[in-house]
Amino acid sequence: MKLLTAAVSALLVIAAAPIPESSPIEIREWKVPWENTRPRDPYVDAQGKVWFVGQTGHYVASLDPASGEFKRYELEPGTGPHNLIVDAEGQVWYAGNLKAHIGRLDPATGKIVKYPMPDAAARDPHTLVFDSRGDIWFTVQGGNFVGKLERASGKVTLLPVATPRARPYGILLDAKGNVWFNLFGSDKLGFIDPAKMQIEEITMPRAEARGRRIDLTSDGRIWYVDYAGGQLGAYDPATRQFKEWPAPSGASSRPYAMAVDDQDRIWFVETGVRPNKFVGFDPRSEKFFSVTDIASGGGAVRHMVFHKPTGSIWFGTDAGTIGRATLPQRVAP
Repeated sequence: MKLLTAAVSALLVIAAAPIPESSPIEIREWKVPWENTRPRDPYVDAQGKVWFVGQTGHYVASLDPASGEFKRYELEPGTGPHNLIVDAEGQVWYAGNLKAHIGRLDPATGKIVKYPMPDAAARDPHTLVFDSRGDIWFTVQGGNFVGKLERASGKVTLLPVATPRARPYGILLDAKGNVWFNLFGSDKLGFIDPAKMQIEEITMPRAEARGRRIDLTSDGRIWYVDYAGGQLGAYDPATRQFKEWPAPSGASSRPYAMAVDDQDRIWFVETGVRPNKFVGFDPRSEKFFSVTDIASGGGAVRHMVFHKPTGSIWFGTDAGTIGRATLPQRVAP
């Protein structure tokens, strides 16, 4: 296990609010020292360290925001890590997207334990999320499964998606422990009641819609971005109704990464425009209230996470940066 350390200066931009009601959004980006490695899918641990994967560099790495120091942990060549999450003990779990496994990295020792997929068809674990017990639910995009890894036993259970080539993608758990996910290759959302371990498919309003990432607000509504149609959408499980809003940059905006903050505001990145734009939407007013250019250009921002202690959202870019958006306080109506 090879460990590399580097200190890198940060790129800071404060963009003037393009919409009058909005407070300015501060976005700071740290240049990752390993070029052309697609840093992505950051996750903040209990100490405030930011972990991410290098998808084309085949590594797991961390950033100390205070010092700008990066540390790199090499994975098996060709692993293609796609996503990671960090547990309460500081163990880093990653999706070995090109090697059909979920890996657990112990940063203290560099040791990696691999949990292989029990079916060869589940070739590409994609996005991971913890449940309330600390077990891991995950999507398998090309293999067309949703899976669960029980951490204590290492057992992996796979549930096949009925729709062919549905491409399970983003994933979350609601307050009741139900699992929700995008079916990016179709016009559907997916749902699993863990007590039943069966997949329910829910058809979205437009046949051409392709939901890519997913999150939820405290009222139980499920939010998604339609990458194909340039829409932000919400699904209310209580009424089984959908509502959608065109993204500010229109049908070709390609909204991708998204997150919900602790004020129930929706944030996503438009990747179909250059530079990528970081967008805020307030469900109370049903208005977009902020659009901020990402200074590096972004290339594509594929996944991001809200960090409540600092009121910020972390993301990685295809431009080779790790970014932090410091969110404004809610603007009074």
